[in-house]
Amino acid sequence: MTPKPPPHPLQLVRKRTAPADKLYKAWTTPERMGEWFCPKPWKVTEARLDLRPGGSNYILMEGPNGEKAPNHGIYLEIVPNRKLVFTDAFTSAWVPSEKPFMTGIIEFEDLGNGRTKYTATAVHWTEEDKKAHEEMGFHEGWGIVADQLEEVAKTF
Repeated sequence: MTPKPPPHPLQLVRKRTAPADKLYKAWTTPERMGEWFCPKPWKVTEARLDLRPGGSNYILMEGPNGEKAPNHGIYLEIVPNRKLVFTDAFTSAWVPSEKPFMTGIIEFEDLGNGRTKYTATAVHWTEEDKKAHEEMGFHEGWGIVADQLEEVAKTF
């Protein structure tokens, strides 16, 4: 049986001039997430990652006017240097969240010569959530983040 494609996806694909293992390391080093995880002038002020399937993550983003955007979730799949899958459908230890929004799938494909195909996919429960994410600036924001990620990855 052929798997059904995920519902309501948004996707960003970029070729990066950083190796897959270093991009992955930036994604999995909490103390460096403040340098790349959200478009400036927003910043990450707290990041906790329990990097295992079922492990929780918490990332607090703060805006320039004091806005706070806490993100609770769990990891569903981790393939070192290749793939991270996480969701906000659960907050920790399989405790359901009040309002799930998306599942994130981050893939790193080694292209050789220190280059990587970086694919970031956000899969949404509803078409309305997908549209809301697009209107938030998914493509622009996640594109800026991919550029910031590349620069941080080069420092490892």
